[in-house]
Amino acid sequence: MTEQTEVVAAISDPGEIGRADHNRGDRFVIQVSNLAAWLFPILMIAICAQVVLRQMGHNQAWLDDLQWWLYGAAVLMGIGYAVTTNSHVRVDIFYDNFEKRKRIRTDILGLAWLFLPFIILCWDVTLDYALTSIRADEGSDSPNGLHNLWIMKGFMNLAFVFIAIAVWSTYVRLLSKLTRPALWKQLLFAFPSVAYAINLVCYYAIFGVSYATRDPEMSARDVGRLPIFGEWEFGQHEMRWTILIALILTVVAIVVARLFDRKDA
Repeated sequence: MTEQTEVVAAISDPGEIGRADHNRGDRFVIQVSNLAAWLFPILMIAICAQVVLRQMGHNQAWLDDLQWWLYGAAVLMGIGYAVTTNSHVRVDIFYDNFEKRKRIRTDILGLAWLFLPFIILCWDVTLDYALTSIRADEGSDSPNGLHNLWIMKGFMNLAFVFIAIAVWSTYVRLLSKLTRPALWKQLLFAFPSVAYAINLVCYYAIFGVSYATRDPEMSARDVGRLPIFGEWEFGQHEMRWTILIALILTVVAIVVARLFDRKDA
């Protein structure tokens, strides 16, 4: 007598899987991503419309631009959704064989020590990219294209903030499965990301104050050459003062958060 195995296939929303464990950041990312998902059917309509119009001899450059706008926005928002729902592609021959706690630690390492610093870097790089486009009121290369290109470039910079929220929320959720996710633990176990973020805050704060109080004849480039933006030499090694300040502030933030946690305990 042969045994028969019944296979049941179900279609479910990845955003609803494990909903009970989701925090407010997770739900925010999923709700925004569900709205952004409507960009894909709009993108398909735009592609089909352009194909038909082009065959009829009525090529529309603005539809070509719109396709790139929609595709770029949808993909960027989709990254945050994939992180939150763990629906991204994972290429790892060892991960599936790890026990549960080891998988969680691996995910935390990947998110807080590798991926989040990269996202913060992307935000920093695209900030000037977006501001320059806004100041120049950048438009399409084609006269019949979509102008106000600065909207897309500005959205790109904001999208990295959205992805960072998704990464941090997922990181905190995973950390809660290993230990009580007190604030000082969140900061400590994501030390590279926290230090990098504090470094950017310090840099832009110092630069902003220095630029606001500069001599009238000084340019932004001259401000960036002030001693505070120089390097501290120790032996054969060098470190920027802003990075040193950020590292000190990161340690101070962890210690202060730890002290407050003891008072609340």
